[in-house]
Amino acid sequence: MSDGSVQPQNEESRAGDHEVRSLMLRDVNIVHYDGTVNNIERVENAYFGDNFGAVYQGADRSQPVAVNREWISFSSFDRFSMPLTLEIERLSAKLGVLSRTLLWNTHVLWLYGYVGCGKSAIALAIALKFERRKRLVGSFFFFRNTGDRSRMTKFATTLACQLAAAIPEAAPFIKKAVKEEPGLLGSSLVAQLRRLVYEPLQAATKRVRLLNTFLLKGPFLIVIDALDECEDRKGVEAFIEDMLDFFKKNPLVPLRFFITSRVEQHIQGHLNNNQVRLENLVNHCTRDDVDTFMSTCFEVEKSRNFVIKAYIQKHGDWPAKKDKDQLVDHIGGSFIFASTLFKYIVDPTNDQSTPMDRLPHTLNMNPGLDTLYSQTLSRSQHLPHFYNVISTLALLLEPLSIVGIAELLGIETFEVVRVLVNLQAIIHIPGTDDLPVTMCHTSLRDFLTTESRSGSFFTHPSFHVLLTDRCYSLKDEARSGTSAASSYTINHHEDHFKLCHPFLPSVEKLAPRFPRVLDALYAQILAQSQDLPHSSNIVSALALLYEPPSIVAIANLLGIEVPEVSRVLTSLQTIIDSPGIDEDKPVTMRHTSLCDFLTTKTRSGAQFVSPSYHLKLSYYYFRLSHQYLLSDGLWLAVAYDSREHCQYHWNQFLNGISDQSTLAEVTHPSHLPSRSLTCYLFSFARIFFWSFGDHSVCKPHQVWPSLVECTDSLALALECDPAPDRWLNGQMHYLGFDGLMREDGYQFALSKDKAMTLQRIVNRIEMVIRTKRSSRPSTDPSTHNTDRFTGFSSIIGNWTAMDAYRLIEWIATRAVSLAPSATTANLTLNITKDYETGTRQITIFAVSP
Repeated sequence: MSDGSVQPQNEESRAGDHEVRSLMLRDVNIVHYDGTVNNIERVENAYFGDNFGAVYQGADRSQPVAVNREWISFSSFDRFSMPLTLEIERLSAKLGVLSRTLLWNTHVLWLYGYVGCGKSAIALAIALKFERRKRLVGSFFFFRNTGDRSRMTKFATTLACQLAAAIPEAAPFIKKAVKEEPGLLGSSLVAQLRRLVYEPLQAATKRVRLLNTFLLKGPFLIVIDALDECEDRKGVEAFIEDMLDFFKKNPLVPLRFFITSRVEQHIQGHLNNNQVRLENLVNHCTRDDVDTFMSTCFEVEKSRNFVIKAYIQKHGDWPAKKDKDQLVDHIGGSFIFASTLFKYIVDPTNDQSTPMDRLPHTLNMNPGLDTLYSQTLSRSQHLPHFYNVISTLALLLEPLSIVGIAELLGIETFEVVRVLVNLQAIIHIPGTDDLPVTMCHTSLRDFLTTESRSGSFFTHPSFHVLLTDRCYSLKDEARSGTSAASSYTINHHEDHFKLCHPFLPSVEKLAPRFPRVLDALYAQILAQSQDLPHSSNIVSALALLYEPPSIVAIANLLGIEVPEVSRVLTSLQTIIDSPGIDEDKPVTMRHTSLCDFLTTKTRSGAQFVSPSYHLKLSYYYFRLSHQYLLSDGLWLAVAYDSREHCQYHWNQFLNGISDQSTLAEVTHPSHLPSRSLTCYLFSFARIFFWSFGDHSVCKPHQVWPSLVECTDSLALALECDPAPDRWLNGQMHYLGFDGLMREDGYQFALSKDKAMTLQRIVNRIEMVIRTKRSSRPSTDPSTHNTDRFTGFSSIIGNWTAMDAYRLIEWIATRAVSLAPSATTANLTLNITKDYETGTRQITIFAVSP
């Protein structure tokens, strides 16, 4: 979260650095301003001194708001050593970029070349040169994976801030733009550049003083380095197009751009323009340049390294000309390779060998840096937490300090230092633990994330899973937002989480280790399909069905179209394995952890599949059984399966809900569809079994309400069906319910009014039966009198719906006769077994108070 303006780092921050770092061209910092801004404050030089200026925009315009400054070491310049300064000046002169004639004749000079050929070093040198001449408007040095330095987010406001510092006459125009357009800082990049940079500069340069200065000293310059490392490709394209359009419409404006990059596809198409001069840096680099650089480096090191001094006193000059020439030839024109190789040779932290020992080894290293990276990393490979520390550096979306890395990984600070201290040839380690650790060159990140190059050092992208999990941990710990790791978590937790998606199978295998990441992935994937029709039903069914069904079976069960099921499953293909519509193969969850997630409320939240959904599945299977019952008695295998499944889900429903919710769920289910004959029959059958089955959990106080609801459901079924004989005499196990009748009793309080409520429903049923049935039932109880009800099978599934009704009719008649008219009677209903016949005997009697 930093812009690309350059600031000097104070001496205290360098106090703990190793001596080798004194060879660096200059230590620099990046300042990022984040806050509400309402005016342009004093800004010192964009390169020297603290930059306290920013473009502010806020509701309160009376006072400037305090600036939030975050210091980040601009480590991209650590790749270049001090001796390289001379070579930069020579190359700059060769290119002619300092020539006034060149700057008058072209609007944009674009310097390109391969990685490590010195583009950034030249950009910095030119910026410093033009700053000393008071011709530098601003600069922005992009660097991959460094927050706002790798995006266009703060690009325009950073340049505007520097513009106000370099040309004070432009500040009022910037203030005016901010004041007149309250939403400007949140608008498009093009709009910000126009209103905050181009137009203020254009207006300011019309002043007499600046016009005279322009005529005497030449145009102003903006330096942009490593534009190819900006991750916002569309933003880059928009910037280039708008910049060239501005110069086309304003060819005389005294502004020029110096830009460096690798010419990538999204950039190349915009450079065929007569306003742009392209220069390939490779054409200007010679072997002599690298030779001079290496010679100067070695001379500086020899003057201060006591080990080398002692060696020279005994053995003569080092390195020998032959060895140095061979080294220069091996480098092949890459300044980044030269700089990194030199740091490896003289590395003061390597006490296992001397610079004289390491020089011959470097001649076998790949000029592409891979060998150097491997050899350097191997020095810490055996240490605890090595892989986690290196992988974190490779995948961080913004640089973190040593303290921040330790907090993010949940390890001690010294453990991070222990890993990094041996890697200073390729990783920039600041002098204090609270400054960011960065790679000397982005090619190290490319190396670590390319398995064919890095081998055992490869950082798999699935490491984002661990980083995401650690972000969750920091959130859970509710740490202060002032720590580096906490701030990083706030800014990038979601980014890491999104990068976990392709590695869901890996997360599922490691479910016990990363449960929160897995749950978050499941929740997000399921949320993507939640607006599709029937999505909730399909997912709930898959979570609770005890054997996986095919797509067609799901459609038949839920009563929906096959394409609708396929559409939902396609949207969930990362977590659910679904065959084609025409294949009779089961739909399965790719990992059992998905089922655990869906059926655990504390994990799934709004996506929780309640055990009460078993009631709905029981109904769906009951519906299938009923359809076959009404189809001329054609009982196929699927009908039998439906009955089995109906019973299974009914039992699961009873086992999964609490006693308090049982009566409400059974008598007034919230999961069932609108009322119909099938729904009424299901209600009648399930309540009857709940009341009298041997697995019943019906409580005494629930008996009478359940009997009333059961009888009312039967009455509604009879009333809505013009031909009830189809099911009234059919055995109830065909409807999917079976089991033994219970052997115990109930004792409950009953008033005359309650007894009469049930009797009135019975009278309704009698009227419908007389109207719609051709005959009375052929099987009546062997004994059916006022004292006891006997002769029915102990297996409820063998009963017919008419048998069940006759039991309820008898209970109603008996209860009315026993219940007093003014008070409440305590009645006992006993169910006993006749061991001779195997049937059940039911009695109801009043209990004396």
